[in-house]
Amino acid sequence: MSGGVDSSVTAYLLSQQGYEVIGVTMQVWHDEEECRRLDQLAARQPDCGCVDRDEIAAAKICEYLGIPHYTVYYRDVFRREVISDFVEEYLRGRTPNPCVRCNRYVKWDMLLKAAQEHGADWIATGHYGRVLQLENGRYTVSNSASADKDQTYVLYRLTQEQLSHALMPLGEYDKPAVRRIAAQAGIPSAAQKDSQDACFAEGVEGGYAAFLEQEAPGRIPPPGRFRTSDGQDLGEHRGITHYTIGQRKRLGISLGHRAVVTAIHPQDNTVVIGRDEDVYSDQLVCRDLNFLGMDPDEFGIGESRDVTAKIRYAHRGAPCTMTRTGPDEITCRFREKVRAVTPGQSCVFYEGGCEHGYVLGGGIIQ
Repeated sequence: MSGGVDSSVTAYLLSQQGYEVIGVTMQVWHDEEECRRLDQLAARQPDCGCVDRDEIAAAKICEYLGIPHYTVYYRDVFRREVISDFVEEYLRGRTPNPCVRCNRYVKWDMLLKAAQEHGADWIATGHYGRVLQLENGRYTVSNSASADKDQTYVLYRLTQEQLSHALMPLGEYDKPAVRRIAAQAGIPSAAQKDSQDACFAEGVEGGYAAFLEQEAPGRIPPPGRFRTSDGQDLGEHRGITHYTIGQRKRLGISLGHRAVVTAIHPQDNTVVIGRDEDVYSDQLVCRDLNFLGMDPDEFGIGESRDVTAKIRYAHRGAPCTMTRTGPDEITCRFREKVRAVTPGQSCVFYEGGCEHGYVLGGGIIQ
């Protein structure tokens, strides 16, 4: 229970279907003792901003729905599995997706343990996707009814055990329908705006770059040089953590054509600048694989399969051929070039397309 409309409607729908529902909020920034201290401080100084507003909202919604509410404290695992990886990837000149790791190692891994402690059989979330068990017996996630809100891309790293205990009732709805359900049920979060950024960077002035400086003081690469692919110096950049492949805005240079980041080289602290056509490519390599709909033992080295692949959350997907080129490696060749293949992002493979299909698996782009 985040306090938002999606998790609130999830709890409401399951309650209406006869499930015994427990609302659980994850606290990932403070441990229980710190939260108690901050609550006491907030009681003495109501305007200090110490209270976790999402936690309060979630508790109020649970009270409204007539279900119990608990807070679980996962600061250490969140920092280890999500924040540390996020920081290290950016320092390497890569662009990670923290939600992918959070879903696997925090939301499902830790909440499944919490569910077992409470005697619960299922974990339910407000994700827009559907849990599907295929004829081969494997669990996967299939696309939601709403292509615009579909979140199967960030769920591809879940395990078979995690998916076998997962419920995603919002997969049958689009966002306007979810808001209508919330409004008709009188749920307080019905009109709440969607989050637009990683949860830990929301409210941080200066965005990801400022967050990285806050989390890794003394380790952030200093300003370096913009260069062309043939080595021509184009001036100073602000530091590699400010840039990602395909970026066109906030570069601060004028070349007489639209400048685009085409590569990031942390080894010499340079950012390569080119034209937009320079960031189109027809293949990629991904590793750190996870399989959902496919049995990895039945997709041997050297074997290929025609699929649809998404190379970032907002990508609409493109036809390609995936080939197992190593025990933990897939090479993906697209029929047409795709823009801005970005190391650190995930490449997720779908059977049946990215609007009416299901996830076969995926990996981290190298």
